[in-house]
Formats: sequence, C-alpha cells, structure tokens
Amino acid sequence: MHALLLVAHGSRRQASNQEVEALTQRIAASGGHRFGLYATAFLELASPTIEEGLRHCLTNGAKKITLVPYFLAAGTHVVNDIPAIIEKMAEELAGVEVEVEPHVGQSPLMEELILSLAASGRARLGDP
Repeated sequence: MHALLLVAHGSRRQASNQEVEALTQRIAASGGHRFGLYATAFLELASPTIEEGLRHCLTNGAKKITLVPYFLAAGTHVVNDIPAIIEKMAEELAGVEVEVEPHVGQSPLMEELILSLAASGRARLGDP
C-alpha cells in the first residue's frame, strides 16, 4: 500500500494545525485511490510527530511512503531535519520505500497560484 504523508512545521496555535489536517482531508477527497492512506505529521510543536506519522503509515500496511514537506522554502527543517528523522528511523523503515518530494514552495504551480489569488482579489485567505 502506498501512503502520502503531508509534513508541516507545527504550531502552538491549534487552529493552524487543524488547518493542515483539514488540507490533508481535502487532498484525500481529491486524490481518491491514488494513495491507500493519507496522513498528516508535524516537525515540532504538535502531534503526531513525523516519527509517529511514519509509524502510523507502517502500522496501516504501507510499503511505500511519499512524504510531502508542506513548507514554502528549503530551510533547515527541509534540508536537514526531515532527512535526519528518516535516517534515524532507517531500521524501522527497512523494506519500505520512503520518497521525499520537494517542498511545496518549490512547485512550478506556486507562481500561478499566487497570481491567481492576487488577480481574483482573494490573496487574503483567512484570519491571521
């Protein structure tokens, strides 16, 4: 089974974490059967942690996990921390393919998304 794990930073503000979890649910609704499992994990300040998210995928039978870093830039968390967590769990993940996609901000769709939001007057996406 192939799992998609959306990884965000995590926030002390619970509503922000719930926003990421709601995004994962919308992705699951849109993605349908492309993945057998859709899950969310956080780097810090919230749970489930990345380790817990990976274990959740394993427990549910994932043989391949695609991890998508929900970050706008390739800072230390994307470049160092996420790969270090995966490396630390190498023994647990033995026999499972873990594929880390580029962070969301690197997507070629980002430019069009920003232009579309700005052009439609919808650049403000919610309460701060």
